[in-house]
Amino acid sequence: MKIAVVGTGYVGLVTGTCLAEAGNDVICVDVDEAKVDKMKQGQVPIYEPGLDTVFERNIAENRLEFTTDLASAVKDAEVIFLALPTPPNGDGSADLSYVMGVADDLNKLLDHYCVVVDKSTVPVGTAAKVTEAINKNAKVQVDVVSNPEFLREGFAVSDFMKPDRVIIGSSSTKAQAIMGELYTSFVDDPSQIVFMDERSAEMTKYAANSFLATKISFMNEIANLCELVGADVDAVRLGIGSDDRIGKRFLFAGIGYGGSCFPKDVTALSNTAEANDYDFKIVKAVTDVNERQKQTIINKTKAYYDGQLKGKKFALWGLAFKPDTDDIREAPSLTIIDELIKAGAEVVAYDPEATDNVRKRYADQSALSFADDMYKALDGADALLIATEWSEFRTPDYAKIKQALKAPVIFDGRNLYNLDTMKKTGFYYQSVGRATVGQKG
Repeated sequence: MKIAVVGTGYVGLVTGTCLAEAGNDVICVDVDEAKVDKMKQGQVPIYEPGLDTVFERNIAENRLEFTTDLASAVKDAEVIFLALPTPPNGDGSADLSYVMGVADDLNKLLDHYCVVVDKSTVPVGTAAKVTEAINKNAKVQVDVVSNPEFLREGFAVSDFMKPDRVIIGSSSTKAQAIMGELYTSFVDDPSQIVFMDERSAEMTKYAANSFLATKISFMNEIANLCELVGADVDAVRLGIGSDDRIGKRFLFAGIGYGGSCFPKDVTALSNTAEANDYDFKIVKAVTDVNERQKQTIINKTKAYYDGQLKGKKFALWGLAFKPDTDDIREAPSLTIIDELIKAGAEVVAYDPEATDNVRKRYADQSALSFADDMYKALDGADALLIATEWSEFRTPDYAKIKQALKAPVIFDGRNLYNLDTMKKTGFYYQSVGRATVGQKG
């Protein structure tokens, strides 16, 4: 098929590249000329494992192109994906100005039937608004489909190429047939393509992410209670995760979720409820718990030093909201940095991929510096704080850590280390929902 993808952010670029990998002719559109020029030269503008290989291959085989010209991109397109930003407004509602702006442009440009796909995460009722905008005074009527993405950062290519389900929201049998044909090559079983109406598809995305966020916040509450009663959250996780009604995923305790999806989608669902005069108590609690959880590692650090952090130096391992991405949106590390600096401490941070993004955010902050090696970040620090579970942090050289730190003190927000190992190696070690190892120095 001939496909246009409008927007080359995280979702748009992965979508366009993977559709090209399946043999389609794809042209991606973006208003950023410098970004488009770089992509034409084979430069991937985001960090996502495995994307660069597929990206370069499809450019070389002339199945993947880039342009700033929307008109030429959609001229012969059979399917047009809208993968545009929907950032939160001040009240938490989704800003649809980018989506509706392109819809207005398509109203003037389209002269043939095609399927326009809302790939962005959008509120319930958006497909109807886009349909009205495009078809108003149009030369030809088009169908608008809701096709929410379920891409995990760090696994986006495999998630797109081998999805566990594809949600197609459309009341048009013609559009359903086209979308079904497009996705057939990505699934092993046709039942993995789930057809429903547009509004249900839009709600499905918010419901899925909010449910997963609820699991995370619930386990973090359990972890906090475990610390008070002397239970071990890892044992509890194994105990409940073995129940197939609950499942093993999203049960790891930590210092809260971040990223581009969960915080925004939970807030947007809450906003939708409020707009319809419904008090969605659980969703509100999920957000409250998550914000409080980001503070737990700071609270433990303050308690250890009797509230006196001024003049202290802390090493921080991990800046991205999760491993295998450079995304720092809503990352717990940012809360940690802000609170430590506010308390008068110095922070030396290390992350394999996200350093540049954090450096830009704190360009004028002298109390924050960055190391190019995980062990160099430790030099002369009073303690180590861990905010992201990168693989390279999981099996460190404990002797190196002890040698570099002023004292063998670790506050672990991701439960990376075995408690017996911490005891044998002589660390003071506080994690999440587990017993504290060692005595306060």
